[in-house]
Amino acid sequence: MILVLGATGGIGGEVCRLLKHEGTPFRAMARKQEQIDCFHKDGVDAVRGDLDRPETLTAAMTGIDTLFLVTAPTQAQVAQETAAINAAKRAGVGRIVKISASDCNVRSKIPWAKSHALIDHHLRASGVEWTILMPTAFMQNFLWFTKPVAKGYLPLGAGKGSVSWIDTRDIARVAVTVLMQDGHSRATYFLTGPETFDMAEAARQLAKVTGHGVRYLDLPGPVFRTVLRLTGNSRWMANGLVAQFSDMVAGHHDIDPTGEVERLTGQPPKDFATFLRDHRDAFAKAA
Repeated sequence: MILVLGATGGIGGEVCRLLKHEGTPFRAMARKQEQIDCFHKDGVDAVRGDLDRPETLTAAMTGIDTLFLVTAPTQAQVAQETAAINAAKRAGVGRIVKISASDCNVRSKIPWAKSHALIDHHLRASGVEWTILMPTAFMQNFLWFTKPVAKGYLPLGAGKGSVSWIDTRDIARVAVTVLMQDGHSRATYFLTGPETFDMAEAARQLAKVTGHGVRYLDLPGPVFRTVLRLTGNSRWMANGLVAQFSDMVAGHHDIDPTGEVERLTGQPPKDFATFLRDHRDAFAKAA
């Protein structure tokens, strides 16, 4: 039995959908009873558990042999995922499939990059078998900028750097493949989209899907931070994104396409044009 953490999020929710489609037994974990009720209405086994309350995790993991671990980037991420790993070990879970990040490093100035590195080290030393998936930046992050794009601007602090952006649906597809197969223990997979492009190219593709001109604005750090705050990001998240774009992207440190998505799943990852077509309505409604 597979237990899916982060089951109400973007990647975890897609993992649940794909596992259900495949007819693979799994259980979703969520914090709120109304979320549990929604899963039950959809015919999905679900259990309450809270990563901020480690005492709730052992019961949630009873009878589980494989754990899918993904959490949102927050200041509590290290404590939450470490608690999940420890609970899995106590419950006798045999393997953990974890979503990490391609830029993780214990000395990184990017908070979630450092967090993932610390958690990955803890997982590898836990004694539980593991598979770690390390995706690059998510295409879905462009949805933060639907309103400025509607006004003809893509405001980022990325310089001329390029990124191998990946659709989170492809991350979920790889995760489900790994969860359903043997042979991935102690493996680390770097996941990317099929192409690398800079923000000027992103703006050109956004212009095609929206039907109006979109210009990339390369913002200084303080201005980019202000834009991020105005688009609903917390101060912690905004500071982290400024660090990520100024270092990893503008500094040309992101990785090139790896081909791992197609190698593992047999299907190529979605390109940016496909992502934009699939989310055309989100950009259209912001206009």
